[in-house]
Amino acid sequence: MRRGPALFLGLMLAACSGAPVAIDNKEQGVPAANSGFPAADRPVAGILSPRWSTEEARDRLNEAGQVMDLAGIKPDMTVADIGAGEGYYTVRLAARVGDKGRVVAEDIVPETRDYLATRVLREKLDNVSVRLGLPADPRLPENSFDRVLMVHMYHEIESPYEFLWRLRPALAPGGQAVVVDANRPTQDHGTPPELLKCEFAAVGYVLVSMKPMPSAGGYIAIFEARGERPEPSAIRACKSGKTATPAVLPKEESKEP
Repeated sequence: MRRGPALFLGLMLAACSGAPVAIDNKEQGVPAANSGFPAADRPVAGILSPRWSTEEARDRLNEAGQVMDLAGIKPDMTVADIGAGEGYYTVRLAARVGDKGRVVAEDIVPETRDYLATRVLREKLDNVSVRLGLPADPRLPENSFDRVLMVHMYHEIESPYEFLWRLRPALAPGGQAVVVDANRPTQDHGTPPELLKCEFAAVGYVLVSMKPMPSAGGYIAIFEARGERPEPSAIRACKSGKTATPAVLPKEESKEP
């Protein structure tokens, strides 16, 4: 699997004596607000908790196992866990990809990031690094990831078009973005499937598959980026879940398989 040299950014934690935690999270420049991307024409759910449900309850349903199987996550892959929260998926991804794989766990809440960093150290997950992202930018190294997971968090993204635009360069050739969400309005902590497909298509992603996912409370959708990344000014916002035409893709590439 392809990995950029900047991928494994390193988790530098102090010893377990209670000393401060230090995490390699180099500044990459914060983009200016209102930088040409359209606003989302939908409510945005607030971040309620880093924990969606208990890990024991989720494991009884084999949630993570089913998601990883459907997403095609295999040993030696490089995977990003966006909105990682307390690390339910992070620790299970680490076990799935193995010692030669890599997992980057990202969250935008510093306290949650710090909690997860401590968990990674405590559980000796040497193939995991932890990063602090921005609401509109996951801040991932380019050309690095075989899979990018977004589980129960897409509806919390305030600027989905900018977020997806900045995410695209992080995908390695053949890399896929995987969304797990509930089929309900965004203000109720879900994303209607047609709206999800529309927003991804507007930034030049093509739907690979979408399947029901009862164990995770909704569905799983897998996307690939195709063609050139559109200019921000060319992106058209979606309204009420209507189908969007990708901004710069040829017609034959804009169709779902």
